[in-house]
Amino acid sequence: MKFLDQAKIFIKSGDGGGGAASFRREKYIEFGGPNGGDGGRGGDVWVEAVDGLNTLIDFRYQQHFKAERGQNGMGKDRNGAKGADAVLRVPVGTQVLDEEREALLADLTEVGQRVRLLKGGDGGFGNAHYKSSTNRAPRRADPGYPGQEGWIWLRLKLIADAGLVGLPNAGKSTFLATTTRARPKIADYPFTTLHPNLGVARLGEREIVIADIPGLIEGAHEGHGLGDRFLGHVERTRVLLHLVDATQDDVAAAYRTVRDELVAYGEGLAEKREIVALSKIDSVTGDLLEERRAALAAASGQQVLAISAIAGSGMPEAVARLFAVIDEAKAAEAAADGAAAAPLEPYRP
Repeated sequence: MKFLDQAKIFIKSGDGGGGAASFRREKYIEFGGPNGGDGGRGGDVWVEAVDGLNTLIDFRYQQHFKAERGQNGMGKDRNGAKGADAVLRVPVGTQVLDEEREALLADLTEVGQRVRLLKGGDGGFGNAHYKSSTNRAPRRADPGYPGQEGWIWLRLKLIADAGLVGLPNAGKSTFLATTTRARPKIADYPFTTLHPNLGVARLGEREIVIADIPGLIEGAHEGHGLGDRFLGHVERTRVLLHLVDATQDDVAAAYRTVRDELVAYGEGLAEKREIVALSKIDSVTGDLLEERRAALAAASGQQVLAISAIAGSGMPEAVARLFAVIDEAKAAEAAADGAAAAPLEPYRP
């Protein structure tokens, strides 16, 4: 299945049905009267997050979604039926934006979450609605009200606990394949990863979701390389694992290149918890490894892990570190939610 993380689609809610102008005519009934029913309301347009989807590829082949029109009213006081709703089923993590991509209309972060995007048009009144003591035979029947329509953007931001960032060929896909059951494409050339990949890592009974995105290069925020469009998939993560290739001559410059792109992208990525790791340590000698590890530690200002996904060196420590940071973040979020929900103390003068 191909990966698609954004799509532009047209949506339209259903028009309301028209009211009926009808009169009761039955044998042996001396006085008839108006009995035209009301029109049915048009269908709404909803967006719903469902389980089992991780791409918006379905919206590449169908771009127009329209709810049903409400049925017209009929005689004998029969109201028209409501039109069927149109439901857009999207992966968890999908955002809905207006046509200009400036206003966020919905952000679906949980399975089963539903948001109504457009309301269907109301049905028109039949002439039975207008009968009164002074207007015994009204002939007025209203048409249904039109529905709403417009273009929207769907943008998917994957839900993951940890995100892998780094230059192309830094070993991100190999790390994902080693720690999870994901099978991303791995090759010895830049930009092997063309779209984000997800994997589930386990430590005992616990598990976390790791997202691997295409590598960044200098100027990615200006569209160089594959650009920074895939950084949105690590916006929701609690921690970033920044991998730096140990075979590079200047590991500090490689680290700063990616950090500069995170800062330029914004959206709080530069403020996220970060774990720095020197990858592919099986390809360098001991003295050179320590030299580059020290240079990277000086550039990042933190302790640097040394790992090799091929040899397995340092991998258990890296996974344990990810779990520890994520547990700390979850505990802090729970404490913040508890403090926000705590009842206010009663006022005592």
